[in-house]
Amino acid sequence: MSGLLPLTKSAATEPAAPVAYDTPYTLDGPAGPAAPVLFASPHSGNEYPEHMQSALCVPLIDLRRTEDAFVEELFADAPALGATLMAARYGRSVADLNRDPRELDASMFSDGLPRVSGLPTARVEAGLGALPRVAARGEAIYARRLTRAEGEERLRLVHDAYHDRLGLELGALRDTHGAVLLIDCHSMPSVQPGRRQLADIVLGDRFGSSCDPRLTGRVERAFRAQGLSVARNAPYAGGYTTRRYGRPKRNVHALQIEINRGLYMDEHAITRSDRFAEIRAVIADVTAQILDIARLVSGS
Repeated sequence: MSGLLPLTKSAATEPAAPVAYDTPYTLDGPAGPAAPVLFASPHSGNEYPEHMQSALCVPLIDLRRTEDAFVEELFADAPALGATLMAARYGRSVADLNRDPRELDASMFSDGLPRVSGLPTARVEAGLGALPRVAARGEAIYARRLTRAEGEERLRLVHDAYHDRLGLELGALRDTHGAVLLIDCHSMPSVQPGRRQLADIVLGDRFGSSCDPRLTGRVERAFRAQGLSVARNAPYAGGYTTRRYGRPKRNVHALQIEINRGLYMDEHAITRSDRFAEIRAVIADVTAQILDIARLVSGS
């Protein structure tokens, strides 16, 4: 039961009626001629369905603190500059779009796993699989077990729907331009156990396997030119998204960008800080340079 509260009979047998989910992403296309770049923000969603909220045993703010809050706003200038911007609508506690959908915790379900699960991973053991079990401070999210049907609905209508569309968009851009660059946009806590100080920006290309290191290097220089400190692949080398889509030999490059939350927000209150507009302007400038880099690589 690992981290779950004791179950009452009514909670354990609560029926799971089919529920509706809205389209789990927003998609903004380029205002002008399209560049071969797609910016995706899988963890900035902040919507939580009512049926999920009714099953919580933690305050909603504890789920909100796991979000990459405001990241889609930091990259909001991308469409005006010529790129596509895709952003999650639902919070990552509903379904984590940067996890393999087979990363599932059997202890969360009353009647079996919704899908065949892969081998247990450290993330699943920590309660941070595709359907997270714990909130920001490590407490169990739910007052009851989920049903298999609830889990499958979330995976199909949120996780699968997001990645189906992301895959289609990337394929179309590659077909048009010959190559495409996916920028997977994230933020990271400014303070982490065991680490003295994090860089302002962490670039993850899975040690060169998901994105041509020369592209990564040019993006790194663009951030450094803005006066920001940059690290590569430590502590974040890229997750499910970069692993799934990054195929440099097939002209699909995937690069993860982590932005230190201390630069632009109050992490406890989940509000924008006084520097938000400044950092958004920095991101817009780097975004324009990324588009120039991608156009050169694709020849478009």
